[in-house]
Amino acid sequence: MVVDLHISQHLGSKHMQTTTYIGVGMICPHIINVSVLVGGIISWGIMWPLIEEKRGQWYSEKLRSDDLSGLEGYKVFIAIAIILGDGLYNFFKVLTRTLSGLFDQLQRRRESEDFSMENSSSSELSYDDARRKQLFLKDQIPIWFAVGGYVVIAVVSMNTLPHIFPQLKWYYILVIYIFAPVLAFCNAYGCGLTDWSLASTYGKLAIFTIGAWAGPSRGGIIAGLSACGVMMNIVSTASDLTQDFKTGYLTLASPRSMFVSQVVGTTMGCIISPCVFWLFYKAFDDLGLPTGEYPAPNAVLFRNMSVLGVEGASSLPKNCLTLCYIFFATSILINLIKDLIPKKWARFIPLPMAMAIPFYIGPYFAIDMSLGSLILFVWQKLNKTKAEAFGPAVASGLICGDGIWTLPNSILALVGVKPPICMKFLSRSANTRVDKFLGS
Repeated sequence: MVVDLHISQHLGSKHMQTTTYIGVGMICPHIINVSVLVGGIISWGIMWPLIEEKRGQWYSEKLRSDDLSGLEGYKVFIAIAIILGDGLYNFFKVLTRTLSGLFDQLQRRRESEDFSMENSSSSELSYDDARRKQLFLKDQIPIWFAVGGYVVIAVVSMNTLPHIFPQLKWYYILVIYIFAPVLAFCNAYGCGLTDWSLASTYGKLAIFTIGAWAGPSRGGIIAGLSACGVMMNIVSTASDLTQDFKTGYLTLASPRSMFVSQVVGTTMGCIISPCVFWLFYKAFDDLGLPTGEYPAPNAVLFRNMSVLGVEGASSLPKNCLTLCYIFFATSILINLIKDLIPKKWARFIPLPMAMAIPFYIGPYFAIDMSLGSLILFVWQKLNKTKAEAFGPAVASGLICGDGIWTLPNSILALVGVKPPICMKFLSRSANTRVDKFLGS
């Protein structure tokens, strides 16, 4: 089978259409799917072919395809520039809204100082809300337990993590745990206001600060990535737990029972997650490779952020830094325009974060997601009521069905069972070379 697409020449991998991405496309808003598709067209349809023509001028012709001093460097660092621009803009946007919300709360508290708590509760809260508040506060977690638990976890981390990652010194971890509560509070409060968790942005902050602090001579790359994992776990857990407590508040659940459930779930994750990783690691030899079935693109992006933070711009190929500046500024400008113009027009502007994803990992999933979005769009035009009622169920079925197959697929790979049939889509030029090889 031949697909005459210029994009497929650059993919050159095992990626194929999966029902997972089609289901994700049905769940995600249309603007997300369009943004991903636009990003794939701009990068793999326009930019990378043009930059590849500069081979020998902008970078050496002798470099491997995965060398960061060549085309791969443009793919990775331009994507990082877009992600950082979008992340920083939204960070300051959410931070501004967080500080504004806190200021408004303090103002309202000062204005109501003359009223008693009983009168305020009876006048402002309904019976249901008053009941929820009473039950939620009656079974709250003591402050001494929360602070003591945090200190204990910090001490355990300082003693254990340096044995796993020798480059991550104990004093790096101490600094992270000192500043993390402030960042965790900002993330939890901002996530409650905007439904947008910036845990990955705080993780990138740890990458650059700890990585630059350690430096290249003391394993700054590993130290930065390890610090990112510590910071993201603290910050994301704060916002996730706050959302769970909000659900418990609305459903009259006990905060202590919810906290115990979180501890049990975390303990199970400490056992299950390494086992799942081991299963994938043993079953798939190409795990993490760009041309593999599971390329793990986020791992490559975060590692190269750490490389950039430790080694600086000297590691970038020619004109790559200029392009990074341009796309960084463009990402901020797009977000600014989206926030300034009326909502009826802003909803048609693509999202930079979504556009950045296919810059590195390719447009294959963008096509799948756009197909899912198209299916849902046509369904909504034909029968909007049924599409809204059954669309998420159909999408969940597509995702779960493809995901469930991963386990038997891994087991078959472990025991060495190979598929009896292999089907692959090639570009016209690649198909011609294959035909010549088979005919010779």
